[in-house]
Amino acid sequence: MIELFHVSMRYAGADRPALDDVTLEIRKGEFCLLAGPSGAGKTSLLRLLFCAEAATGGQVFVGGRNLARLKPARIPEVRRNIGVVFQDFKLLPGRSVLDNVALAIEVQGRRREEVRERAVGVLKQVGLGHKLHQHAERLSGGEQQRVAIARALVVEPALLLCDEPTGNLDAERAQGILELLVTAHVRGTTVVVATHDPALLGGNRRVVRLEDGRVVADVPAYSPMSAALLDAARKVA
Repeated sequence: MIELFHVSMRYAGADRPALDDVTLEIRKGEFCLLAGPSGAGKTSLLRLLFCAEAATGGQVFVGGRNLARLKPARIPEVRRNIGVVFQDFKLLPGRSVLDNVALAIEVQGRRREEVRERAVGVLKQVGLGHKLHQHAERLSGGEQQRVAIARALVVEPALLLCDEPTGNLDAERAQGILELLVTAHVRGTTVVVATHDPALLGGNRRVVRLEDGRVVADVPAYSPMSAALLDAARKVA
C-alpha cells in the first residue's frame, strides 16, 4: 500500500529536513502508529502520503502510484481513496455538520438518499447525531475533531491517515474513536496514525518511531520486543 525509498523532504527556509532518508513499507490492511516527539516528522510524513507536500528526494508509492511522477490533475483521483484527519480539521465554515460530512461522498456521485444515510450514520457513531444541522464553526474543538473523523470514515477509504485523532478528546471519546479506527481496520482499511496518546501506543500494533525526520525504531505488531520499545515511545512522545 505504501512504500518510501530513501525519502527526504525539506520545507522552504528550514535549517534541517523534515524527513531525512526515510525508507518504510506499510502493507495493505496494516494498522501502523507513528510515534515520536514534536518536530519528529510525523505530520510531514502524513502530508506527503496525501500529496499535500512533495518529497525533495527519494521515491514515494501509494497504492502502486509513484507520487513523484503524478500529474497535479491526477491528485484528486488518488485522494478519493484516502480518508484524512489533520489537526487543522479544514471544515467548511457556514455549512452544517451534516453538509461537511456528506460532501465527502457526494463527489463520488452517489444517490442523495445514500449520501444522507451514510453521513448521518457515521455522525451518530462519533456521538454527533444530535448536532447534524449546527454550523461546524460553532462546535467545540473536540466536536470539530469528531466531524473531521466522521468525514474521513464516511468514504470507507482504502487508506486512512490520522494526525493526533484523539488529541482534543476526553478518555471516553478517545476510546470511542479508537474503536472506530479499529473497526475500519478490521474491514480492510490501511490505517496510519500519528499520535502521542498512550492508549493508542499500547496494544499489539506496529509502531514506527521517528526522531529528527528519521526512522529510529520499527516495532512489529505482536513482537516480543514491543513492550519495552512502546514504553520508551510513550515516555518521549
